[in-house]
Amino acid sequence: MPAERGGMMRRFQFVAAATAAATVAFSRAADAQMMMATPAPLSGQADAQEAKFIAQASRFLHERYPSPASAKRAGFVEFTAEDRTGAISWANSQWTSTDADHPSQVWYDAGGRLIGADYSVLQTDSPQAPRLWGIDPRRWIKIPAHIHYGIRQPDGSVKYGGVGATRWAAGGGAISSPTKQVLVNMGLAKSAEDVAFVFYFPAIWDLQFWVIPNPDGAFAERNPNVIPRHAEGHPS
Repeated sequence: MPAERGGMMRRFQFVAAATAAATVAFSRAADAQMMMATPAPLSGQADAQEAKFIAQASRFLHERYPSPASAKRAGFVEFTAEDRTGAISWANSQWTSTDADHPSQVWYDAGGRLIGADYSVLQTDSPQAPRLWGIDPRRWIKIPAHIHYGIRQPDGSVKYGGVGATRWAAGGGAISSPTKQVLVNMGLAKSAEDVAFVFYFPAIWDLQFWVIPNPDGAFAERNPNVIPRHAEGHPS
C-alpha cells in the first residue's frame, strides 16, 4: 500500500510528466513535439462542472455527517490516525458511490471538524477510470484490494494497521472475508478480543476532495486551513 490513506496518495498527488533527454536519434524538433504532446498535470482547482458536484456533496455531508459521532451512528468506522494532512479517515464499507449522497469515506480533523470525503467505484464494475458527475476521469485514483484493522492497546487507544492481499493470504486468511483470528495467527494481535475491527477494502477507483475551503483547490493534496496536531503515517 502507498503511504497515505487507504492505500492511496493523500488527496490527489500531482505527477508531472517526465521528459527524456535528447539523443542523436531524435532531432530537437521531434523532442519539442513529444513535449508538446505530454498532458499537463491536473490543477488542484476544480473546474465549473467539478465544483458543482463538490458543492452538492459538501452540503449533504455537512448536514448528514457534521461530527465523528454522526458518522459512527451511520455505520462509519474510524480506521486511521491523523495523517500528515491532518485528516482522520472513517469508512462505511459501501464502495459503490451512486451520487453525492453516498460517500465511501469521510474525514475529520483532530478537533472533530468534517473536512473531506472519498467517493468510490469498484474496479470490477469499471475497468477504466469512471466518468461521473462531470469529474475529470484522471482525478480517480486506483487502489488495490487490502485489509484494514485496529488493535486495542493497554492504554485504551487503538493502533491502526493495513495488510496487503499477498501477506493476508500467506497468513491463512481469505481477503474478501477477513477474521480477527487471522490477525492473531499473523502475530499482529495477541487475541481476537484485542481486535477492535477488521475489514476488507476492495479494489476501487477513489475520488478525494476537501469539503471545506482550500485556497489550493478542493483536489489539492494538502489544505493550509488544516494543521496536523499529531500526524502519523498511514497504516501500511
